[in-house]
Amino acid sequence: MKTILNVTDYSENSVAALKYAHSLSKAIGAHLKVIHIFDYPTMLDGLSLKAQDAFPDIEGDAFRKHNLKLNNFCKEHLGTDLDKMNITVEAIEDKSVVNGIISIANKITPLLITTGMKGGSALREIIMGNTTKHLLEQSPCPVLAIPEDTSYTQIKTIVYATDFEEEDIDAINKLTEIAEPLNAKIKIVHVSSLNKTIGIEEKKNIEDKIHKYIKYSNIELDLLYSDDVFNDLKIYFGKTNANLIAMLERENDGMSSKVFHRDLVKKMESYGRIPLMSFNANNYSIFHL
Repeated sequence: MKTILNVTDYSENSVAALKYAHSLSKAIGAHLKVIHIFDYPTMLDGLSLKAQDAFPDIEGDAFRKHNLKLNNFCKEHLGTDLDKMNITVEAIEDKSVVNGIISIANKITPLLITTGMKGGSALREIIMGNTTKHLLEQSPCPVLAIPEDTSYTQIKTIVYATDFEEEDIDAINKLTEIAEPLNAKIKIVHVSSLNKTIGIEEKKNIEDKIHKYIKYSNIELDLLYSDDVFNDLKIYFGKTNANLIAMLERENDGMSSKVFHRDLVKKMESYGRIPLMSFNANNYSIFHL
């Protein structure tokens, strides 16, 4: 069974991400695993150790305390019978939030990782700062950031913004694992500058390649022309009623001619209106050319 991995820090914004991940897991028939990363030495002051406890089980007490808190958090926001809801929880000790997430992701190979787009404590930087880069560099799966105050609505349209990177085909194939059980339309959108048009024949070649390697019929290609990519994309999201945005993210390779360079990715991450799924280009094949 597919698994969605949700990461929480108990913040108000992470509640929205938890509820979204739960609704999405039900919609696609996936198991939901909820984790919290903690560093147990920071819990010493809260353990109320007694003088006669010569050999206190500090680590064990920390795990029990955090697992109990995580269970109660999920029951408060999702319901009391987690087993029947196909939900498991686990508190994980690690000094690094990212390392803790990656360690469990490598073990269970989830379909995707979900987080709040903004959060309290250590998760604050996952989507909005340098931690994003480190998480995506190591994550074996896409990372879905849920904006604050977002409620799950049926996903009917997924927009995949592309600059025709070599790795896009396999990333889109991964995206179909979410789109297909939802019968959602995938709209692949490419933005070119006003002075760089793509002809009918070139567009047909791109579409033929997409349909050759992506065995999902509910998919379309749109071409936009603009010198203000970010703003025109926002307009496009509104016109298409996009429920989810997906983008390929890669290390800045110095190719200033690429439309979807890191500056645009950062703008999209800070847009904070629609859930954003980021694909690490290093995880996807380049053998379709």
